[in-house]
Amino acid sequence: MSKIKPSKGAPYARILGVGGYRPTRVVPNEVILEKIDSSDEWIRSRSGIETRHWASPEETVAAMSVEASGKAIADAGIDAGQIGAVVVSTVSHFSQTPAVATEIADRLGTNKAAAFDISAGCAGFGYGLTLAKGMIVEGSAEYVLVIGVERLSDLTDLEDRATAFLFGDGAGAVVVGPSQEPAIGPTVWGSEGDKAQTIKQTVSWDRFRIGDLSELPLDSAGNVKFPAITQEGQAVFRWAVFEMAKVAQQALDAAGISPGDLDVFIPHQANVRIIDSMVKTLKLPEHVTVARDIRTTGNTSAASIPLAMERLLATGEAKSGDTALVIGFGAGLVYAATVVTLP
Repeated sequence: MSKIKPSKGAPYARILGVGGYRPTRVVPNEVILEKIDSSDEWIRSRSGIETRHWASPEETVAAMSVEASGKAIADAGIDAGQIGAVVVSTVSHFSQTPAVATEIADRLGTNKAAAFDISAGCAGFGYGLTLAKGMIVEGSAEYVLVIGVERLSDLTDLEDRATAFLFGDGAGAVVVGPSQEPAIGPTVWGSEGDKAQTIKQTVSWDRFRIGDLSELPLDSAGNVKFPAITQEGQAVFRWAVFEMAKVAQQALDAAGISPGDLDVFIPHQANVRIIDSMVKTLKLPEHVTVARDIRTTGNTSAASIPLAMERLLATGEAKSGDTALVIGFGAGLVYAATVVTLP
């Protein structure tokens, strides 16, 4: 017989509050076109993006996270001191250690909350949400703050016609807490590492430590380019459209609901054509509200789902208690999908 006392947490978990932060600078397509041979019409038709937000030097990963988190905590109606864990998903915090989550936890005024970062690209919010649910049900935390935050403008090659127009900056956060009824469904998640090269960083950091810069890519002025995100657009598009629709359906099945039971669909804001194709493949009814925040926010990776969720609730396009399907997918290649009740 085990001598270990069983853990005891809440029967279920739910999202209690959401908050978002978008940098003050709005960047239209015209700015992107200064360095690539393209057109506003081409960018809109290929991605749906009209504008995106880029952070100023003061709008750091930590600063944006604190702003979004403060709103989420207030929306949840709790105090920062009640937060038991802070989970931050990001690929654009450039200090290897310590985790930016520890700084955020301290700046928010938590009571020595557990804090750590995860790197799961555009699926990071779903990964963090799943970890938060587990902590609450297991009993290691009563409230968990999950943050998706990116400064992808720092990792964008503005001379790369395939990606220069895609990325934006911002932070989205949710507070996850106890529930007496199921409000976060089973997560369908996974990875396909054999496709890792389809979305990647152009140059690894250790190439700079070696000191031999002769084989590194140069910009139009002959300077060594800073590492950036690159992708094989068509391969990623096909994978997202065909494979992620299957994952989304699996998440619906795991939650025991049909497309007609949904009120809202919040996919990762990667490309409006991917979103529209998933809607068609899933045969979502007309009454389902679909997030297309990408039009004015761009692709913010881990931040895209909570930012889109926050906007839908703020504009009244979605309401508290709605049933939403969320799915994130990206670099790795990784993915995570689940059904949630909106706060």
